[in-house]
Amino acid sequence: MNHTSAAREVLFGSRAVGDGHPAYVIAEIGINHNGDLALALQLIDAAVAAGCDAVKFQKRTPELCTPPEQAVTMRQTPWGYMTYLEYRHRVEFGRAEYEAIDRHCRAKGITWIASCWDAPSVDFIASFDPVCYKVQSAAITDYALLERLRATERPLIVSTGMSTMQEIDAALALLAPRDLVLLHSTSAYPCRAEELNLRMIETLRSRYPYAIGYSGHEVGLPTTVGAVVLGACVVERHITLDRAMWGSDQAASVEPSGFERLVHYIRTVEASLGDGIKRVYESERSAMSRLRRAPRAELAPMLSVVA
Repeated sequence: MNHTSAAREVLFGSRAVGDGHPAYVIAEIGINHNGDLALALQLIDAAVAAGCDAVKFQKRTPELCTPPEQAVTMRQTPWGYMTYLEYRHRVEFGRAEYEAIDRHCRAKGITWIASCWDAPSVDFIASFDPVCYKVQSAAITDYALLERLRATERPLIVSTGMSTMQEIDAALALLAPRDLVLLHSTSAYPCRAEELNLRMIETLRSRYPYAIGYSGHEVGLPTTVGAVVLGACVVERHITLDRAMWGSDQAASVEPSGFERLVHYIRTVEASLGDGIKRVYESERSAMSRLRRAPRAELAPMLSVVA
Protein backbone atom coordinates (compact mmCIF):
# COMPACT_ATOMS: atom_id res chain seq x y z
CA MET A 1 0.00 0.00 0.00
CA ASN A 2 1.35 3.42 -0.93
CA HIS A 3 0.50 6.23 1.47
CA THR A 4 0.19 9.90 0.58
CA SER A 5 2.14 12.56 2.43
CA ALA A 6 -1.04 14.20 3.79
CA ALA A 7 -0.94 12.18 7.01
CA ARG A 8 2.82 12.37 7.42
CA GLU A 9 2.88 15.36 9.75
CA VAL A 10 3.07 15.64 13.54
CA LEU A 11 3.15 18.70 15.77
CA PHE A 12 5.90 18.81 18.41
CA GLY A 13 4.56 21.79 20.31
CA SER A 14 4.25 24.49 17.65
CA ARG A 15 6.76 22.84 15.33
CA ALA A 16 5.38 20.84 12.39
CA VAL A 17 7.45 17.74 11.66
CA GLY A 18 7.08 15.58 8.57
CA ASP A 19 7.16 15.64 4.79
CA GLY A 20 7.63 19.12 3.38
CA HIS A 21 9.31 20.42 6.54
CA PRO A 22 13.02 20.67 7.41
CA ALA A 23 14.33 17.53 9.09
CA TYR A 24 13.92 17.64 12.86
CA VAL A 25 17.42 17.01 14.22
CA ILE A 26 17.73 15.45 17.67
CA ALA A 27 21.04 15.28 19.53
CA GLU A 28 20.72 12.35 21.89
CA ILE A 29 22.60 13.03 25.09
CA GLY A 30 21.15 9.84 26.58
CA ILE A 31 23.47 8.92 29.43
CA ASN A 32 26.60 10.37 27.81
CA HIS A 33 26.55 12.92 30.63
CA ASN A 34 27.72 10.11 32.97
CA GLY A 35 25.60 11.53 35.79
CA ASP A 36 27.33 14.93 35.64
CA LEU A 37 24.90 17.85 35.33
CA ALA A 38 27.63 20.27 34.21
CA LEU A 39 28.54 17.89 31.40
CA ALA A 40 24.86 17.58 30.42
CA LEU A 41 24.57 21.37 30.16
CA GLN A 42 27.72 21.49 28.02
CA LEU A 43 26.20 18.92 25.68
CA ILE A 44 23.01 21.00 25.43
CA ASP A 45 25.11 24.03 24.52
CA ALA A 46 26.94 22.00 21.86
CA ALA A 47 23.62 20.91 20.36
CA VAL A 48 22.40 24.50 20.29
CA ALA A 49 25.61 25.66 18.60
CA ALA A 50 25.22 22.92 15.99
CA GLY A 51 21.69 24.06 15.12
CA CYS A 52 19.84 21.03 16.48
CA ASP A 53 16.12 21.18 17.12
CA ALA A 54 16.07 19.08 20.30
CA VAL A 55 18.16 17.13 22.77
CA LYS A 56 17.08 13.82 24.23
CA PHE A 57 17.74 12.16 27.58
CA GLN A 58 16.90 8.74 29.02
CA LYS A 59 14.89 8.37 32.23
CA ARG A 60 14.81 5.18 34.30
CA THR A 61 13.77 3.96 37.71
CA PRO A 62 16.84 1.77 38.33
CA GLU A 63 15.11 -0.75 40.60
CA LEU A 64 12.47 -1.39 37.94
CA CYS A 65 14.74 -1.43 34.90
CA THR A 66 17.62 -3.52 36.19
CA PRO A 67 17.12 -7.31 35.94
CA PRO A 68 17.69 -8.92 39.37
CA GLU A 69 20.51 -11.11 38.08
CA GLN A 70 22.33 -8.03 36.76
CA ALA A 71 21.65 -5.79 39.74
CA VAL A 72 24.25 -7.47 41.95
CA THR A 73 26.84 -7.94 39.20
CA MET A 74 30.02 -6.04 40.05
CA ARG A 75 31.30 -3.51 37.55
CA GLN A 76 34.43 -1.42 37.22
CA THR A 77 33.48 2.24 36.70
CA PRO A 78 35.24 5.61 36.80
CA TRP A 79 33.75 5.99 40.29
CA GLY A 80 35.11 2.71 41.59
CA TYR A 81 34.08 -0.94 41.72
CA MET A 82 30.32 -1.16 42.32
CA THR A 83 27.24 -3.22 41.58
CA TYR A 84 25.41 -2.59 38.33
CA LEU A 85 22.43 -1.23 40.27
CA GLU A 86 24.70 1.24 42.08
CA TYR A 87 26.10 2.28 38.71
CA ARG A 88 22.59 2.84 37.33
CA HIS A 89 21.83 5.14 40.25
CA ARG A 90 25.15 6.93 39.74
CA VAL A 91 24.29 7.99 36.17
CA GLU A 92 20.57 8.69 36.76
CA PHE A 93 19.32 12.26 37.06
CA GLY A 94 16.57 13.18 39.51
CA ARG A 95 14.18 16.10 40.02
CA ALA A 96 16.80 18.76 40.73
CA GLU A 97 18.90 17.89 37.68
CA TYR A 98 15.95 17.80 35.29
CA GLU A 99 14.66 21.11 36.62
CA ALA A 100 18.09 22.57 35.84
CA ILE A 101 18.03 20.95 32.39
CA ASP A 102 14.54 22.35 31.75
CA ARG A 103 15.60 25.88 32.75
CA HIS A 104 18.75 25.69 30.65
CA CYS A 105 16.94 24.44 27.54
CA ARG A 106 14.27 27.13 27.85
CA ALA A 107 16.96 29.79 28.19
CA LYS A 108 18.80 28.43 25.14
CA GLY A 109 15.65 28.00 23.05
CA ILE A 110 15.99 24.28 22.44
CA THR A 111 13.44 21.52 23.08
CA TRP A 112 14.31 18.57 25.31
CA ILE A 113 12.61 15.19 25.34
CA ALA A 114 13.26 11.82 26.95
CA SER A 115 12.82 8.13 26.41
CA CYS A 116 11.20 6.55 29.46
CA TRP A 117 12.01 2.97 30.45
CA ASP A 118 9.18 2.44 32.97
CA ALA A 119 5.79 3.84 33.98
CA PRO A 120 7.02 6.00 36.91
CA SER A 121 9.51 7.62 34.53
CA VAL A 122 6.67 8.44 32.12
CA ASP A 123 4.85 10.20 34.95
CA PHE A 124 8.05 11.96 36.06
CA ILE A 125 8.70 13.39 32.59
CA ALA A 126 5.01 14.34 32.23
CA SER A 127 5.50 16.97 34.92
CA PHE A 128 7.75 18.88 32.48
CA ASP A 129 5.05 19.05 29.79
CA PRO A 130 7.07 17.36 27.02
CA VAL A 131 6.20 17.99 23.36
CA CYS A 132 6.50 14.24 22.77
CA TYR A 133 7.91 11.01 24.18
CA LYS A 134 10.51 8.75 22.63
CA VAL A 135 9.88 5.00 22.56
CA GLN A 136 13.27 3.33 22.53
CA SER A 137 13.81 0.20 20.42
CA ALA A 138 14.08 -1.96 23.53
CA ALA A 139 10.51 -1.04 24.53
CA ILE A 140 8.71 -1.86 21.30
CA THR A 141 7.48 -5.17 22.75
CA ASP A 142 6.80 -3.78 26.26
CA TYR A 143 3.06 -3.47 25.76
CA ALA A 144 2.33 -2.24 29.29
CA LEU A 145 4.77 0.64 28.79
CA LEU A 146 3.39 1.37 25.32
CA GLU A 147 -0.12 1.58 26.75
CA ARG A 148 1.09 3.99 29.43
CA LEU A 149 2.77 6.16 26.79
CA ARG A 150 -0.35 6.07 24.61
CA ALA A 151 -2.41 7.26 27.58
CA THR A 152 -0.32 10.47 27.79
CA GLU A 153 -1.98 11.59 24.53
CA ARG A 154 1.37 13.06 23.50
CA PRO A 155 2.97 12.46 20.10
CA LEU A 156 5.45 9.59 20.11
CA ILE A 157 8.74 8.93 18.34
CA VAL A 158 9.02 5.15 17.96
CA SER A 159 12.39 3.57 17.19
CA THR A 160 12.43 0.17 15.46
CA GLY A 161 15.90 -1.25 16.10
CA MET A 162 16.21 -5.00 16.78
CA SER A 163 12.56 -5.44 15.73
CA THR A 164 10.77 -7.62 13.19
CA MET A 165 8.07 -6.21 10.92
CA GLN A 166 5.53 -8.24 12.90
CA GLU A 167 6.68 -6.64 16.16
CA ILE A 168 6.45 -3.18 14.59
CA ASP A 169 2.95 -3.96 13.29
CA ALA A 170 1.83 -5.10 16.75
CA ALA A 171 3.25 -2.04 18.49
CA LEU A 172 1.63 0.35 16.03
CA ALA A 173 -1.70 -1.45 16.32
CA LEU A 174 -1.55 -0.89 20.07
CA LEU A 175 -0.48 2.76 19.78
CA ALA A 176 -2.97 3.79 17.07
CA PRO A 177 -4.33 6.36 16.58
CA ARG A 178 -1.59 8.18 18.48
CA ASP A 179 0.30 10.78 16.39
CA LEU A 180 3.77 9.39 15.89
CA VAL A 181 7.01 9.35 13.95
CA LEU A 182 8.52 5.96 13.14
CA LEU A 183 12.32 5.76 13.12
CA HIS A 184 14.34 3.21 11.20
CA SER A 185 17.28 2.06 13.31
CA THR A 186 19.81 -0.74 13.74
CA SER A 187 20.65 -1.27 17.42
CA ALA A 188 24.39 -1.88 17.21
CA TYR A 189 26.83 0.52 18.87
CA PRO A 190 28.58 1.43 16.64
CA CYS A 191 26.78 0.00 13.63
CA ARG A 192 28.60 -1.19 10.51
CA ALA A 193 27.62 0.53 7.27
CA GLU A 194 26.57 -2.81 5.76
CA GLU A 195 23.95 -3.23 8.49
CA LEU A 196 22.41 0.25 8.34
CA ASN A 197 19.93 -0.88 5.64
CA LEU A 198 18.86 2.68 4.85
CA ARG A 199 16.38 1.51 2.22
CA MET A 200 14.20 0.43 5.14
CA ILE A 201 13.23 4.10 5.26
CA GLU A 202 11.53 3.60 1.90
CA THR A 203 9.99 0.33 3.10
CA LEU A 204 8.51 1.99 6.17
CA ARG A 205 7.20 4.88 4.07
CA SER A 206 5.40 2.49 1.73
CA ARG A 207 3.99 0.34 4.56
CA TYR A 208 2.81 2.94 7.09
CA PRO A 209 1.06 6.34 6.88
CA TYR A 210 3.35 7.92 9.46
CA ALA A 211 6.22 10.38 9.22
CA ILE A 212 9.41 8.31 8.93
CA GLY A 213 12.79 9.16 10.42
CA TYR A 214 16.18 7.69 11.22
CA SER A 215 18.09 6.96 14.42
CA GLY A 216 21.73 6.27 13.59
CA HIS A 217 24.50 4.65 15.61
CA GLU A 218 27.15 4.51 12.92
CA VAL A 219 30.57 6.14 12.84
CA GLY A 220 30.66 9.10 10.45
CA LEU A 221 28.15 11.46 8.88
CA PRO A 222 27.51 10.63 5.18
CA THR A 223 25.09 7.79 5.83
CA THR A 224 22.94 9.97 8.08
CA VAL A 225 22.72 12.57 5.32
CA GLY A 226 21.76 9.71 2.98
CA ALA A 227 18.84 8.91 5.28
CA VAL A 228 17.49 12.42 4.72
CA VAL A 229 17.77 11.98 0.95
CA LEU A 230 15.70 8.78 1.29
CA GLY A 231 12.94 10.65 3.12
CA ALA A 232 13.84 10.74 6.84
CA CYS A 233 12.10 13.77 8.37
CA VAL A 234 13.52 13.19 11.87
CA VAL A 235 17.21 12.46 12.43
CA GLU A 236 18.65 11.34 15.75
CA ARG A 237 22.33 10.86 16.55
CA HIS A 238 24.11 10.59 19.91
CA ILE A 239 26.22 13.57 20.91
CA THR A 240 29.37 13.54 23.05
CA LEU A 241 32.17 15.94 23.90
CA ASP A 242 34.73 13.20 23.28
CA ARG A 243 34.16 9.77 21.71
CA ALA A 244 36.95 8.39 23.90
CA MET A 245 35.04 9.17 27.11
CA TRP A 246 33.85 6.33 29.33
CA GLY A 247 30.40 5.00 28.49
CA SER A 248 28.70 2.44 26.27
CA ASP A 249 27.31 4.95 23.75
CA GLN A 250 30.31 7.26 23.37
CA ALA A 251 32.00 5.43 20.46
CA ALA A 252 28.81 5.63 18.36
CA SER A 253 28.34 9.33 19.13
CA VAL A 254 29.20 12.51 17.22
CA GLU A 255 31.44 15.20 18.70
CA PRO A 256 30.33 18.88 18.63
CA SER A 257 32.26 19.88 15.51
CA GLY A 258 30.91 16.82 13.74
CA PHE A 259 27.36 17.69 14.76
CA GLU A 260 27.79 21.18 13.31
CA ARG A 261 28.88 19.67 10.01
CA LEU A 262 26.04 17.13 10.10
CA VAL A 263 23.35 19.79 10.50
CA HIS A 264 25.00 21.91 7.80
CA TYR A 265 25.11 18.94 5.42
CA ILE A 266 21.46 18.09 6.10
CA ARG A 267 20.30 21.65 5.44
CA THR A 268 22.42 21.84 2.27
CA VAL A 269 21.00 18.56 0.96
CA GLU A 270 17.45 19.65 1.78
CA ALA A 271 17.97 22.86 -0.19
CA SER A 272 19.38 20.88 -3.13
CA LEU A 273 16.58 18.31 -3.50
CA GLY A 274 14.16 20.66 -5.24
CA ASP A 275 10.70 19.66 -6.46
CA GLY A 276 11.57 17.29 -9.30
CA ILE A 277 10.17 19.58 -12.00
CA LYS A 278 12.62 20.15 -14.84
CA ARG A 279 13.26 23.82 -15.60
CA VAL A 280 15.93 26.05 -17.10
CA TYR A 281 17.38 28.32 -14.41
CA GLU A 282 18.45 31.89 -15.03
CA SER A 283 21.93 30.90 -13.90
CA GLU A 284 22.11 28.52 -16.87
CA ARG A 285 21.19 31.05 -19.56
CA SER A 286 24.64 32.53 -19.96
CA ALA A 287 26.15 29.09 -20.56
CA MET A 288 23.23 28.21 -22.82
CA SER A 289 23.81 31.25 -25.03
CA ARG A 290 27.53 30.47 -25.29
CA LEU A 291 27.50 26.67 -25.60
CA ARG A 292 24.15 25.52 -26.96
CA ARG A 293 24.09 24.65 -30.67
CA ALA A 294 20.90 25.08 -32.66
CA PRO A 295 19.41 21.76 -33.87
CA ARG A 296 19.98 20.88 -37.52
CA ALA A 297 17.05 21.85 -39.73
CA GLU A 298 16.22 18.26 -40.63
CA LEU A 299 15.71 17.43 -36.91
CA ALA A 300 13.24 20.25 -36.27
CA PRO A 301 10.09 18.17 -37.04
CA MET A 302 11.25 15.41 -34.67
CA LEU A 303 11.92 17.88 -31.87
CA SER A 304 8.49 19.45 -32.25
CA VAL A 305 6.89 15.98 -31.80
CA VAL A 306 8.97 15.34 -28.66
CA ALA A 307 8.02 18.70 -27.23
